[in-house]
Amino acid sequence: MRSLITGANRGIGAALRQEGERRGHDILSTHRGPAAKGWLTLDVTSEGDQRSAAAQTGAIDLLICNAGVLRDKGKTFAETSAADWSETLAANVTGTALTVQAQLANLSEGGRIAIISSMMGMQSRTPGNTMAYRASKAAVTNLGRNLAEMLRPEGIAVGIYHPGWVQTDMGGASADLTAEQSAQGLWDRFEALNMAATGAFQNYDGAALDL
Repeated sequence: MRSLITGANRGIGAALRQEGERRGHDILSTHRGPAAKGWLTLDVTSEGDQRSAAAQTGAIDLLICNAGVLRDKGKTFAETSAADWSETLAANVTGTALTVQAQLANLSEGGRIAIISSMMGMQSRTPGNTMAYRASKAAVTNLGRNLAEMLRPEGIAVGIYHPGWVQTDMGGASADLTAEQSAQGLWDRFEALNMAATGAFQNYDGAALDL
């Protein structure tokens, strides 16, 4: 399966790239660094980068929208700046939308889109902290569900996934899962994604999640 992973240079993205390659998939990855073999330069918030990356990608079977930021980690609501809000929403929501817009022409019937979201955006989980990130993940889950309906007539399935609490720079060293464990579960979900499951919000282990 020929797949494109955004933000694949670190954390969960890097683990997804390694796991995909281990399973024998043809993996094309993006990062904000210089282009290299197997890598495309992509700032997901840049329409110019998106057009350039899409032109270089070619036909793909799976688009994995993984790139994202956490700008308000450890900050109170009062400490979260306008820049924190705008950068978080730009990368996590607009960046995902722009990536799908740009890559749709590279996906054909039977193609798949995987959006990495988070349980932190669930309406039932509102502890009153990390609000910019939580709002962005609620929005990107909603975006994924709307894309699923929009693309249903095209035969393109969309899955939305919580990767678990993962030991990355974002998740911290005390998190439950290694990036490798998360990637293994997520790839199981990607490989099983079909039109019967389009629009579903799932945990990395396949458990159904509420909105």
